[in-house]
Amino acid sequence: MSLKAGIVGLPNVGKSTLFNAITNQKILAENYPFATIEPNVGVVTVPDERMDKLKEMYEPNRFIPTAYEFTDIAGLVKGASHGEGLGNKFLSHIREVDAIVEVVRCFDDGKIIHVEGNIDPIRDIETINLELTIADLDIVNNRLEKVSKKARTTKDKNDLLEVEILEKCKKALEENKPLRQLNLNEEEQKILKSYSFLTLKPIIYLANIKEEDLGKEDNNFVKQVKDYATKENAKVVSLCAKVEEELSELDKADKEEMLEGLGLDASGLDKLIKATYEILGLRTFFTTGKDEVRAWTFKEGMNAKECAGIIHTDFEKGFIRAEVTSYEDLIKYGSELKVKEAGRARIEGKDYLMQDGDICYFRFNV
Repeated sequence: MSLKAGIVGLPNVGKSTLFNAITNQKILAENYPFATIEPNVGVVTVPDERMDKLKEMYEPNRFIPTAYEFTDIAGLVKGASHGEGLGNKFLSHIREVDAIVEVVRCFDDGKIIHVEGNIDPIRDIETINLELTIADLDIVNNRLEKVSKKARTTKDKNDLLEVEILEKCKKALEENKPLRQLNLNEEEQKILKSYSFLTLKPIIYLANIKEEDLGKEDNNFVKQVKDYATKENAKVVSLCAKVEEELSELDKADKEEMLEGLGLDASGLDKLIKATYEILGLRTFFTTGKDEVRAWTFKEGMNAKECAGIIHTDFEKGFIRAEVTSYEDLIKYGSELKVKEAGRARIEGKDYLMQDGDICYFRFNV
């Protein structure tokens, strides 16, 4: 499964500069609102040192890391949910993403205009979140209008249940409470899945800071964002979009040297990807061989049969067994053969819960 994230924020907070950095694409990044009209979509590979080791070991013909897809939409403004600044059109572009990355400007610079005239990260966050909330509320109200009439007439239990959960959502949204804060059970989550509600998606606040603030104690703006995020159990990642753009143009050795010079142990992009994996409960398994070494993303709690289906639906339908080696054992013993000789290779059935770092060969018959 390819991970998808939508980048949102007010105009001139550093969204397009960040997008340039994480995808190394030279899109338009100008100092005025609505420089980005159509959504920009870019795909980056997920950094994983384990993949580098596997590549060295197998020297495969094909090498395929997992992917992270970013959709960058135009800067939102007040009234976006009702079409201000073409906001409705922009919001529709991120309804299918897995998580929302909200870029928040946490630095002051008189040379870069701010649509509100001054820097106030909490005001900016609340402006964006309100627009996402209103957009969801519109969908809830429209659906309720249709399904309520039907439920009253037919008394169908599924329709009645849908009305019940939508009323629950409506109440929360009218109180300016994102749907991700609701304690939804599995059945309720299943009902709401098709609506692709924006406020139901996990959110990461990306604090865009000045280069001078990197590697130092959080500035007051970032502290405000972290305090706000704590209240809704969201994550915060700090980075400097301009520095990330510079890093994206360097080779691995120069990048490591620059990070060391800045006092950083990882790039902002690496931290963002790690935060997204954590908030979504994502893990990685591998398939290996001379023909191909590939990483696959799965959700924690998925079993071997379900993970086989990530590769191909036939693998899941005709699943027989999974031959599993842990990455740690492979590195420790040096080869698959030596792992088997040490008695560490495993045969797992369909109910085996996959673990991060599992190296699998699936047996199937259709």
